[in-house]
Amino acid sequence: MHSATAAERIESREAVHRVMCRYMELCDVPSVEFSVEELASLFTPDAVWEGIGTEYALEFGTRRGRPEIVGMLTAYLPPNSHFRGNVHLLGSEQIEVDGPAGRGRWIMQQLSRYEDESAELLVARITAECEVQGGIARIKHFTTEKLFVTRLDEATRLLESNGKRN
Repeated sequence: MHSATAAERIESREAVHRVMCRYMELCDVPSVEFSVEELASLFTPDAVWEGIGTEYALEFGTRRGRPEIVGMLTAYLPPNSHFRGNVHLLGSEQIEVDGPAGRGRWIMQQLSRYEDESAELLVARITAECEVQGGIARIKHFTTEKLFVTRLDEATRLLESNGKRN
């Protein structure tokens, strides 16, 4: 086990927190100041991004290396017309660090409105193994597993139809 000072462990933990928050922010639609280069820089050159569990293993599979990961992610982002609006919320954060290695786990909520006007709430379990150097973390292995999803456009239609009855 690496013998880091308390300050180094806090700095590494914060670096892992920052890289995941920025990753989610860049995947929001619309994103603030989106940059393909910045998105790529959040990953190590040999990074792995994978969907796990029954649904996401089939939907996303495994992507290896920055070009393949960024290519898959940008297929969902403008100028491609997948999302009209999309926001990611991270919670239940647990981050452990050991020297230059950090591992985080989160529950992610994703609220999405699609080009076809449908909307959904999705909940996934996210894990990320990161390399931390000089106060900067990069994602080495990212996994996402769908836990729950529900359509929100149906709820909106129900609320609208209930309001019309009054």
